[in-house]
Amino acid sequence: MNEFPEVLTIAGTDSGGGAGIMADLKTMQARHVFGTAVVVAVTAQNTLGVQDFMALPAKLINEQFASLAADFKIRACKTGMLADATHVKLVARALQQYDFGPLIVDPVMIAKGGAALLADDAIETVRTDLLPLATVVTPNLPEAERLTGLVIHDAAGMVVAGHALQQLGAKNVIIKGGHESNASTAADFVCLADGQAFWLAAPRVDTVRTHGTGDTLSACLTAELAKGVPMATAIHTAKAYVTAAIKQTIQVGHGHGPLNHWVAPSDEVQQYDN
Repeated sequence: MNEFPEVLTIAGTDSGGGAGIMADLKTMQARHVFGTAVVVAVTAQNTLGVQDFMALPAKLINEQFASLAADFKIRACKTGMLADATHVKLVARALQQYDFGPLIVDPVMIAKGGAALLADDAIETVRTDLLPLATVVTPNLPEAERLTGLVIHDAAGMVVAGHALQQLGAKNVIIKGGHESNASTAADFVCLADGQAFWLAAPRVDTVRTHGTGDTLSACLTAELAKGVPMATAIHTAKAYVTAAIKQTIQVGHGHGPLNHWVAPSDEVQQYDN
């Protein structure tokens, strides 16, 4: 029993199927691990935006955690949309109570269409309660700025922010450079607990079909770590998987379309030292 790699996503749903728990579970299945979920919030959402959302009651969230802990051997877990400070604290307490393996924190703050998915008062709670528990944190540029209080103008700024996030307690950091729209490549900065620091770069794809990229990267990383893949290799695989999922597009929806979760990791990702 429980010999197959089992993983957990702690996040919100996406009724449009492209992000959140839906993207996480699709990615986990594609990477050959068994995905489970704790639903923190439910959204009314499609590729055009988030029309509404509601966070679930604390009792039901706690019961989901207890239910999974009683039956599954979770080898790695990730967080996504956590809604507000109260729910961030609730999730952090549960993660201290149960051993679900390495924790990947995707600090989801804003949806692709611009809707806020994390209340302003929750950002400090993510800093103080969640980051110290994180094995890996995976912010994009705006999220890294909000968490560190820094303004990131260039690659040097990404390096400074990466180390600042480690100072806040996260052991390993991936700052995603996809929001740097003027660049010909999408370059992510990685700094690891063992002192390694490097960049992962791939050709930028000119597309609006990028809904769920952050969820997909963090879910792939969760899957790889659950399989026992070394950290640096797991991060490279996650970047390569997202790169292929964006490039090999599928035509769904009328707005920020979803990724193609059927793909194999791309061989276009290049690693170079900081």
